[in-house]
Amino acid sequence: MQGTVRVLAAATALAAVSAFAQTAEVTLTRLDCGTGAKPVAVAERFTDTYAYGHDKLLPFTYSCYVIRHGSDVMVWDTGFVPGSNPNAPKVSLTDQLGQLKITPDQVKFVGISHYHADHTSQLPSLPGAMLLIGKGDWDAITAPKPAQGVNAGAFTNWISGGGKVEPLTADKDVFGDGTVMVLRTPGHTPGHGSLLVRLKEKGPVILVGDAAHFHENYESNGVPSFNFDRAETIASLDRIKKIAANLKATVIIQHDPRDMGKLPAFPAAAK
Repeated sequence: MQGTVRVLAAATALAAVSAFAQTAEVTLTRLDCGTGAKPVAVAERFTDTYAYGHDKLLPFTYSCYVIRHGSDVMVWDTGFVPGSNPNAPKVSLTDQLGQLKITPDQVKFVGISHYHADHTSQLPSLPGAMLLIGKGDWDAITAPKPAQGVNAGAFTNWISGGGKVEPLTADKDVFGDGTVMVLRTPGHTPGHGSLLVRLKEKGPVILVGDAAHFHENYESNGVPSFNFDRAETIASLDRIKKIAANLKATVIIQHDPRDMGKLPAFPAAAK
């Protein structure tokens, strides 16, 4: 029965995409949520098949996003807290929202790609937002003993019932019109998600969370050694690539600095 419900939910979400008809203005803005203090070796952690040369060094970028849907606001991922580590941003999420004339209490939804600290640490600054997160990740966060890598402390407000949460078992049509879809893309973590945003001028954009960290592992299906499930990772990458091809979508790898230029520089928004 549970499997049938999941299939029906996924079919409903996909139908919303197929029947897409934009009824509200949708914009997408990238926020600076940190920069890697030093480059990392791509071969060291981001492939388990020795796919890249050992001399390939790339810096991380840490990205968060604001989606406006008419008068409603959604934030996707929240990044490190300023000053918390060498990779953290210099300006907080709420200060950047302020520059966009958005107050924390105006954020209706906060979508989290997965439970790692570089995507969740500023989550407590949005206590009134409905939390959207994959059920696999939510179960890991609320477990009596959270798994290694789970930034459970950032979710205290929602764990205690102080905020509303929707643990997602299938794709989520956030605003009910197909313009903003949380896509189920597990593998990096058990409940990992990506975000599809359909913009009127730019066209569809897919924010991949950590389904891939760099162009190299996206293009070659490189699976980091620390991922939760190898087969699910590859299946999710395949799904993202097929959606991108079918919708002619722009794929943005959130950690790859080479993708920062795919959206306008802050505070401008893609429309």
